[in-house]
Amino acid sequence: MSLPVPNLPEPSFDALTLDAQLCFALYSAHLAMGKVYRRHLAGLGLTYPQYLVMLVLWESDGLTVTALGDRLYLDSATLTPLLKRLQAMGLLRRDRAHADQRQVLVTLTQSGRALRQRAHDIPQGVLCATGCAPAQARVLKAELEELRTHLLGAHRMPDHPADR
Repeated sequence: MSLPVPNLPEPSFDALTLDAQLCFALYSAHLAMGKVYRRHLAGLGLTYPQYLVMLVLWESDGLTVTALGDRLYLDSATLTPLLKRLQAMGLLRRDRAHADQRQVLVTLTQSGRALRQRAHDIPQGVLCATGCAPAQARVLKAELEELRTHLLGAHRMPDHPADR
């Protein structure tokens, strides 16, 4: 599904209202989703960003910090404190790669792997909180991923049409 190129707003439409902003709809939905995840993650002792790190490592253990950051769209300055905290919790290890000492490999501990089972019901609980049917959630997710792709591509383009 391709996002259409937007038309100019109707002359009577006031684009400078809060409710007209796509960014605010995404931001406020993000805040609401964060509250849902906080409730579900409390029993695991994880924050949402820590949960995202664990999800990636449960998929593919033994990643470099760079690969983990790329997967999560996070830079190492943001990711490193998350990893240090998860390491202090005994959920993962950070070790220098033997082949290239500049790289840090992140691997799960036994406790980190075991936490996956305890997290098993979180996706279903969050889905229920959205009020979406599974098919509707998949469509929404795909649309958001497409939006992200467009926005990441937009940062490479000039900011103003006159600059193009």
